[in-house]
Amino acid sequence: MKITNLSKLIVAIFCLIFFNSCKNEEKQSGSSSEKVSTETASEENKAEEAPVVLFFGTSLTAGLGLDTTEAYPALIQKKMDSLGMDYSVVNAGLSGETTASGLNRLDWVFKQNVDVLVIELGANDGLRGVSLKETKSNLEQIINTAREKNPEVKIILAGMQIPPNMGEEYTSEFRSLFPDLAEQYNLELIPFLLEGVAGDPKLNQEDGIHPTAEGQQILANNVWKVLKEDL
Repeated sequence: MKITNLSKLIVAIFCLIFFNSCKNEEKQSGSSSEKVSTETASEENKAEEAPVVLFFGTSLTAGLGLDTTEAYPALIQKKMDSLGMDYSVVNAGLSGETTASGLNRLDWVFKQNVDVLVIELGANDGLRGVSLKETKSNLEQIINTAREKNPEVKIILAGMQIPPNMGEEYTSEFRSLFPDLAEQYNLELIPFLLEGVAGDPKLNQEDGIHPTAEGQQILANNVWKVLKEDL
């Protein structure tokens, strides 16, 4: 009889130890899950808080005829990632975009906070012979709106040139429009986005206007020379 009671006591102690062990495992498991969840949330918040570099432009920015990963904004993102720079690039390029249509979609562009704005607009205005006064006015409104949204925003203006189809006077004034605006509004200036690419058949697609993947790499270098100073 005593042996039986002793057996029951041993069984009871064993059960108690087993029960407490299970509780400890559950507690440790719960702590691990909470840790993973916290780390995941932290990474997501970090991604959301990463400063935004937004490229607002035409088909040159959109990478017409190429995969978006070959367009210069994506190449800039790759460059920053390789340097461990915590920035998020947004490609807001749209084929056929003029300064007027760009002005009309500002609400969409500035739905997110923009820390660095690269404006690549005006080329289609020039090719269509749009009044330079109108082009300048549209660009000014875009610049002012960006600063209203974020007074600390850094703005880079991409300079552009066009063939002499519209006459020497228009072509010359168009070329001067960008450095003049950059000086007036204290903007960083990319002297000529297509420097080293324009007019080279090997670096342009069949239309002679839009860069190849290799040409886009040169555009990325042209942009990076100026952009890196603002990051």
